[in-house]
Amino acid sequence: MADHMVYRTIINAVENESLIEPFTRKDFQLACPGLGDGTYQAFLPKHRKGNPSRTSELFEMVGIGKYRLIRPFLYDL
Repeated sequence: MADHMVYRTIINAVENESLIEPFTRKDFQLACPGLGDGTYQAFLPKHRKGNPSRTSELFEMVGIGKYRLIRPFLYDL
């Protein structure tokens, strides 16, 4: 899988308005088809601000199961 491909896919979907913030896992799955089931289950919580594993913080959780991208975007995306 290319570096940051899932993150880039989410950014593109938000920018072209096929994914509206705040979004849920189901919204993510509908707007960004073709990823693995595990990606839809784990990517958002794994990369949320304050995640326990200290993985890169890409999203802010703004409600139960609802996420918003943290800006500015990382990795020059």
